[in-house]
This record gives sequence, structure tokens and C-alpha cells, in this order.
Amino acid sequence: MGPLVTSVMQKCLPRLKPFNRLQIILRHLSMAETMNSSAEVLLEKRGCAAIITLNRPKALNAFNISMIRQIYPQLKKWEQDPETYLIVIKGAGEKAFCAGGDIRAITEAKKSGSRLTKDFYREEYILNNAIGTFQKPYVALIDGITMGGGVGLSVHGHFRVATERTVFAMPETAIGLFPDVGGGYFLPRLPGKLGYFLAFTGFRLKGRDVHTAGIATHFVEAEKMVALEKDLTELISPSKANVADILDSYHKKCKLDQEKEFVLGEHMDKINSLFSANSMEEIIQNLKKDGSPFALNQLKTITKMSPTSLKITFRQLKEGVSLNLQDVLTMEYRLSQACMRGHDFFEGVRAVLIDRDQSPKWKPAVLEEITDEFLDSCFKSLGSDDLKL
Repeated sequence: MGPLVTSVMQKCLPRLKPFNRLQIILRHLSMAETMNSSAEVLLEKRGCAAIITLNRPKALNAFNISMIRQIYPQLKKWEQDPETYLIVIKGAGEKAFCAGGDIRAITEAKKSGSRLTKDFYREEYILNNAIGTFQKPYVALIDGITMGGGVGLSVHGHFRVATERTVFAMPETAIGLFPDVGGGYFLPRLPGKLGYFLAFTGFRLKGRDVHTAGIATHFVEAEKMVALEKDLTELISPSKANVADILDSYHKKCKLDQEKEFVLGEHMDKINSLFSANSMEEIIQNLKKDGSPFALNQLKTITKMSPTSLKITFRQLKEGVSLNLQDVLTMEYRLSQACMRGHDFFEGVRAVLIDRDQSPKWKPAVLEEITDEFLDSCFKSLGSDDLKL
């Protein structure tokens, strides 16, 4: 994809409708040039810190299994290295931290019968767990698009620094998947029913709102990120508290959008009441009964999503709120394999990414046709194939 096309597409991105935006992002990922695998991720030591740079800016820093296989062992080595005091992970370029995993490769793997449909999710979730249990300060600079798998590389670490360019979303229900990478752990722990709302609708939070929502721990101007990174690497034998002090000082000095109201602030009471329900069907009924413009907008969005994804996601979040991260990731690996066995993921990718007709034919097409027995089968243990953490 040429730089001119890329530039035009990125300028248009904010004005497109949500479903079209997802299509553009996924198309961008699929058309990215294949780069030398050694250049796809940069792993370096600088001062007291180890720096991970996701280095596929033309692909919005989407990651593939070769990148996971480079990051994970190096992360484990740095955890044991007495000269490494913290980790900083960032994305190359100004557009994205990481827009997610390489969905196209997974779709093609299904057709060819490759193990990638198993290995990608297994190794991705093992990496998510390594981040969530990392013993040293882990700082994710989530400057730009941070979606799907990019959330998994950041949200489980100690610190997440958003900027005015940050765009957060978990848009998986639009492509027949569910908000994985530990979504079942962090989403139901957000304030009120915000996590449920984000999971079902794929709503995008931008800039300071990512911090207000509780996803980012700090908010800093994008132009200050280079200085922040330099200050972090120049710390002498820092503790987690020392790292927090640096991040806090940058956050406190940042006045950008300080007076801005949270984008969902006026709707939070409605979100908390409408999304408090015992089933996905009940949420739909709540939205219909409410009838306000806000409720009807969410209803319009949700009814485009995969019914199977919605019901899986509802149960995932209900169960995830009382599980630890390891048990959530084990559950989500089972769900990923159910989606790989099923219809909707591949149909969603076809409609959004391959044929781009924006008209996925979900099977089943309505929530009521998805039985409890089917859902139970999605959550069932895979026995010796279960994720081991």
C-alpha cells in the first residue's frame, strides 16, 4: 500500500461509520507489506530499561505469531536479568500502538488446515499472562490505535500511558469473535457496566477518555512521549514507585483536555441500568423499552453483531468477573477454539475484510436460536489441549 493511499485512508478514518472503520482497519492489516521478521519487532536495552517496539507501522503495528515468539522469550530473560529494571513497550509511527493480531493469517490457516488457529491464540494468551504476572514495572505507551490484541499487550501491565491520539476499542463481536486477550478479566472490572457496553458495541474511546474509563493509568501529550521514555530509561536502579513518580509527574503536568467531560458521562446511568441484565436477550429488551436516542443507537449497533459472539461474550464477562487472569485466559482459549470450529468468525472476516460487502450472514441469525447446550460446549474443557499457564 503506497504512502499516499495510506495517508488519505488514515485522514478519513475518524469520519467513517464504526463498521466501515473496522473494515478499513482490517483491510489495512491484511494489505500490509511483509517485512523481514527480524525488523517486525525491535528488542533493545537502553539504560535501566528494556524497550519493545512493535515495528510494522504500515500495518498499524498488528502482530503475528513470529513477533510473539520473539517477544515472549526475551521478556522472560529480562525478568531474570538483574540489569533490567523495567520494560517499555511501544508502537512505531504516529498512528498506532497496535491495532490487533493478524486476522487474515488465521483465516488462511483455517483453509489450509494449519495449526496456526490453535498456536496463535495459545501463544498470544501465554504472552498476555506473562505481562499480567511480570515481576518488574511494565510500561505500555499506548499512543494511537490500541485495539483487540494490542489491548492484550498493554492492559495487563502495571502502567498504560494514553495520549490524545489513543483510540481504544474491542470490536470483536463485529467479526464473529469475542473480546479476548483477557477481556473477560479487565472489562467486567471497569466502572459500572462500562465494560459490558464496550464489549457488545465495540465503542471507541479516545484520548483522555481512555484514562477516565480506567483503561489507561496515565495521560500525557503525544509530543512528550519521547522525553518521558528518555526519563524512564535514565532512572538509576528504579523501583516500581520510582517509575510511578515519573509517570505521575508527566500526567499531572498535562493540561490537555483536562476540562473535557467523559464522552459517556451523561449516559453512564443508562449504561449501568440497561446493561444490568441476566441475559443478552434481556439487554436487547431493555434497550427497546427505553426508546431514548442513545438506547436505540446502541440497539442498532448491537443488532449488527454476531448473535453467537454476543451470547458468548455475555457469559464470558459474567464468569470472568470472579476469576483470576489465568482462569480467564484458559476460558478464553476454549472460546477461541469454539470460534475456530464455528461459522461466524470466518463469515465476519469475509464480510468485513475479504469481500467487504458489510453484510455478514450470521448463523444462527438470532439470539433465540443459540441454545444453552451450544454455549456449554464452547466453555467446555479441551482436556489435554487446554491452555496451560
